[in-house]
Amino acid sequence: MPLPIDPAALESGDIGEKRATLEMDHEAAVEHVRSVFTEAGFGVPVEFSPSELLNEKVDADRDPYYVLGACNPAMADRALDATDNRMGALFPCNVVVWEDEPGVQTVYHVSIMRAARLLGMAPDDEVMADIVADTGEMVEDAFSNL
Repeated sequence: MPLPIDPAALESGDIGEKRATLEMDHEAAVEHVRSVFTEAGFGVPVEFSPSELLNEKVDADRDPYYVLGACNPAMADRALDATDNRMGALFPCNVVVWEDEPGVQTVYHVSIMRAARLLGMAPDDEVMADIVADTGEMVEDAFSNL
């Protein structure tokens, strides 16, 4: 089955891709990212370590990898209204921290609001464009403070 869009044609801005490198240990980086995103207006209602789970369940031998599920309730509410509740399938907005090497962490995020538009889950209208812009500003604020 062919994809409806060509992933190779997408630019990082099309999906709101953000990446930063932190020179600190993994646990300190997770705490720092949590703090910075909280200061930018996000809560972190969900978080987990896929690496711990996979290392335990399938002996994956993965380096530290952590997911912070960030959410701004006002934005989430607007997005649910704008998408006839479908946006919830992509909640929360994940921010990932993984260890590239000891003392060097990558922080990574893609915009679920932009992804929802590309997937046809969200309308291509002004209401959704405002939500994309508003959440994008919040994420930009957080990344500028990492």
